[in-house]
Order: sequence, then structure tokens, then C-alpha cells
Amino acid sequence: MSQSPQPTFGIERIYVKDLSVEVPNAPEVFSERETPQVDVNITNATREVQAGVFDVVLTLTITAKLKDRTMFLVEVAQAGVFQIRNVPPQDVGPLLGIACPNVLFPYARETVSTLTTRAGFPPVVLAPVSFEALYQQQMQQQLQQQGAKPN
Repeated sequence: MSQSPQPTFGIERIYVKDLSVEVPNAPEVFSERETPQVDVNITNATREVQAGVFDVVLTLTITAKLKDRTMFLVEVAQAGVFQIRNVPPQDVGPLLGIACPNVLFPYARETVSTLTTRAGFPPVVLAPVSFEALYQQQMQQQLQQQGAKPN
């Protein structure tokens, strides 16, 4: 009796793929005392680099504005190489869309906090993110784009 191989989910490497900080209105913005409006945009991209090995990139873009002036813009593309083998096909999507971003987010969050401090501002500490909810929302959008009705 042969046993089927055990499912494998492993982290091969975590790295910063891209990083940028812009303070377009410095040094004038440093004299502002009002609290800026901070917008956070999160995207997730995946690609299979070889059989069972995936590159997942979690990109966080943080923009702080005061009225119509940008105080700072921080973008972090935190990436990871993950091994996913012997996993049923229907489970690969949730691993890539939920589990991998959950692994990457703390690294990206720390990088954003450090970068805003180095740019001369108080640290931006991002609230936890429900990647499960984001994944479900993305699946709903795909269904709607395909013209299918959810059950």
C-alpha cells in the first residue's frame, strides 16, 4: 500500500522586492501640526516560478496628505518564495491569497514603520489586515467579472 506524499507548505525566502519613500514637500511639511489623512492600499500578486514554488509579493502603498499636499508616500513590496507541494488544487489559491500574505505582512508593517520614522515623521503602525476577507472579496469580484452568480 503506497501512501500519497504529505502536503508541504514552506517558506524558502522572505525579501524586500521594492522599496520607496517620497517626501515631495519637504522641508515645509515638517512645520505642519495637523494630523494628515493616511490612506493604505494593499495588493497581492503571485506567480509560479517552478513546479510547486511560488513568488508572492505583498505591496503596501501608504500616502499621507494634508489638504491637497502630499506629506509622504511610502511603498513596500515585501515578497516571499514559498514551497507548496502535494496540496489539492482548490487549496492552493487560499494558501497564496491568505496564508502567504499573513506571513509577509508583519515584515512589511515593520518596514513601513521604520521608513516613515526615517523620513522624519512619527511611525505609521498599520492595523492588522484580514487577508481572508480580502481574498473572499477578490473571489467575488472575479465571479462578477465572469458574469457568474455566486451560490
